[in-house]
Amino acid sequence: MLYTRNLILSSLFAAIVALMAQLSIPLPFSPVPLTGQTFGVFLTGSILPARWSAISLFVYILLGAVGLPVFHNFQGGLHIVIGPTGGYLFGFVLGGYLLGKISQGKDSYISMVGGMLLCLAAIYTTGVAWLSFVSGLAISQTILLGVLPFIPLDLVKVAAAAALGLKIRHRLRGAGLIS
Repeated sequence: MLYTRNLILSSLFAAIVALMAQLSIPLPFSPVPLTGQTFGVFLTGSILPARWSAISLFVYILLGAVGLPVFHNFQGGLHIVIGPTGGYLFGFVLGGYLLGKISQGKDSYISMVGGMLLCLAAIYTTGVAWLSFVSGLAISQTILLGVLPFIPLDLVKVAAAAALGLKIRHRLRGAGLIS
């Protein structure tokens, strides 16, 4: 029963990330758009256990890789996964896992924010490394294009997702849907 419940919740959170991806604003100077995906990743990692969070986010990537329109602007396909933004996608899996590990059993806003900042660091690190590799740009240049413009909005997402994640977790726990 617990396995089935986690499987259903993981699927639900993969769908939430796909919906949040559609909140997308292209930036003319960067191959990386502003999206709501990281907000969905933060919610996933703050509510699901680490392993199930990673599974959920990996399923999201697989759905997009096979062509389902789950990435920003209703795009899908392997070209997105191996393209300039692919590293950020795989950073979701690592970041979601780390956030799930850190937030497991902790119901403080400060712990949640700390976990989300580590999650964000994982996303930025894998994203910058891959963007640099794919584009041939120096790491410093990819940080300018793929991190710095996103920090202010991502910090707002962290603050909001930490509060919302704690509230959702409390409600799901009260309903007996998570432990």
